[in-house]
Amino acid sequence: MNWIGLLILRFIQTLHGLGAFALITLSVAVRKFNRCPEVIRPLIRAQIHRAGVRLLPMTSFLAFALGFVIIGQTVSLLSRVGAQNYAGLVMVTIVVRELGPLVTALLVLARIGTAIVIELGMARAQGEVEALEALGIDPIHYLVVPRVLGLALAIFSLTIYLILMALGCGYLFAFLQDVPLKPGDYFSQLAGALRWQDFALLALKTSSFGAIIAIVTCYQGLAQPLRMEDVAGATTRAVVEGVMTCIFLDALFIVVYLLM
Repeated sequence: MNWIGLLILRFIQTLHGLGAFALITLSVAVRKFNRCPEVIRPLIRAQIHRAGVRLLPMTSFLAFALGFVIIGQTVSLLSRVGAQNYAGLVMVTIVVRELGPLVTALLVLARIGTAIVIELGMARAQGEVEALEALGIDPIHYLVVPRVLGLALAIFSLTIYLILMALGCGYLFAFLQDVPLKPGDYFSQLAGALRWQDFALLALKTSSFGAIIAIVTCYQGLAQPLRMEDVAGATTRAVVEGVMTCIFLDALFIVVYLLM
């Protein structure tokens, strides 16, 4: 019982800390929205390039794998049971709504989120954050806000890219298996299964993933004093908390899709 109670207390403390850090970040972003644009905007573009453009090769590989392994086999199986007319609906449900955003978010968390924790944790351990405060620079505005905005835009763009690549590769794999489904029928089914709510929720979901990953990683790197030997533990905690929050957020969006 003591062990369970300790886990619950740690969970509540983590939620409280993340919530407070998110509110502080939102407050700073709103109050200082147009302050120092010549400094903040290049930082945002750098985060987009880092979390978006540099991950295009890995995203392409995942799109090919997702298209060949999941989409191609699903279309082939549907054609075998005479349900190829539902291919578009199944693809939209599996790829557009679920796997595409979640896979992209976990990729960015693994490749970029860990690097953010290490960078900020080292900066905190070496006293660079205190040096910024001594110079009158808000660390949240300079270090956190560009990462939140950059990761939100990067994950949104990467998700669109991965979905388009996966859907195209999936049909190519199905075509190589001689599935009797014409390209026009396949893409018309996709267009018919998509609704305007899907586009709005996809944008909201992916940008929320990016913001949450940035907040979790920045919180673990900045919100508490760290020593050099504590950075590895903070990175591990950030990955675990990032995965859990992304899955929890995905479950909330599943409920929203069911209510549509």
